[in-house]
Amino acid sequence: MSYVHRKRLMNVVSSVFWGAVLMSLAAVAAAQVAAPKPPDIRPPTPRLADGTPNLGRIELSRGYWAPKQYQDYNAILTAPKEIPYRPWAAQLREERHATNSRDDPNGNCLPPAGPRMMTTPYPMEIVQLPEQQRIFMVFEGGAHIWREIYMDGRAFPDDINPTWTGYSIGHWEGDTLVVEVRGFNEKTWLEMYGAPHTDELTVTERFSRPDLYTLHYEGTIIDPGAYTEPWTVAMDIIWDPDGELEEYICQENNRWTGSQQ
Repeated sequence: MSYVHRKRLMNVVSSVFWGAVLMSLAAVAAAQVAAPKPPDIRPPTPRLADGTPNLGRIELSRGYWAPKQYQDYNAILTAPKEIPYRPWAAQLREERHATNSRDDPNGNCLPPAGPRMMTTPYPMEIVQLPEQQRIFMVFEGGAHIWREIYMDGRAFPDDINPTWTGYSIGHWEGDTLVVEVRGFNEKTWLEMYGAPHTDELTVTERFSRPDLYTLHYEGTIIDPGAYTEPWTVAMDIIWDPDGELEEYICQENNRWTGSQQ
C-alpha cells in the first residue's frame, strides 16, 4: 500500500474513531447532569429583594440548571421551519457533519457560542449582581467558561474585539431578561454538526423563569453572512435543586488537538 493510501486510510479511521469518542463523551455528559423530574405542581418564580426574577440559586450553595444536548436544532427550531442557510454555509455544515464532527471546537475543549452554550450538557449557573449591574453565567463543562452580561445601560463599543462568547448587553422587559450579543469570532460552531457563522453574527437571547424548576430560553440568530433570514430556537432547561457545580477541566484530557493535521 502506498504512503498516500495509508495516509487516507488513517484519516478515515481517525475520523470515525474520534467521532465515536465525541458522541460517547457527549452521551456520558448528558447522563451526568440529568435533572430530577420536577413535581407536577411547581413552586412559583423566585424573586430577588427588588422583585426581579431570580434566575439562579434560592438556597446557599445548592442548585444548578441542567441543560440538555441537542445534536442539531431541528427539534427546537421555532421559526422558520428550516434553518435558512446560504449555500456556502449549508455545504460547510454538511462537510463537517460528514466527518462525524471530528473538528468540533467544543470537542477540543474550546468554548461554544450563542444558543449552543445552553445545550452543552453540563451544569450551568446564573449569578445576578444587581448592585454591580451585571450578571454572570458560569458553565461547568466544555471549556469551563463564564459570560458577563452588562446591565448598566451601556452601548456596544465602536470596535469590539472578536471573542469566543461575544460581548453581552442585557435589560429587563417585565420578567424576561433580554440579552443582545455581538462581537463573536468565527471559530465556533452553532450546533454539534457544524452550523457555521460569520463575524456579522448577532444573537438576541430571552431568559425567563416561569416557575422554580423551569428556565425558558429563546435565541435568535441574525447573521446575513451565513443565513438568508433570522432564525430562532427555544427550549426549557430544568432546575436541579440539589446539584452543586464541581471542578471539571476539559483541557486535562485534550491530548489529541492538532493530531488530525
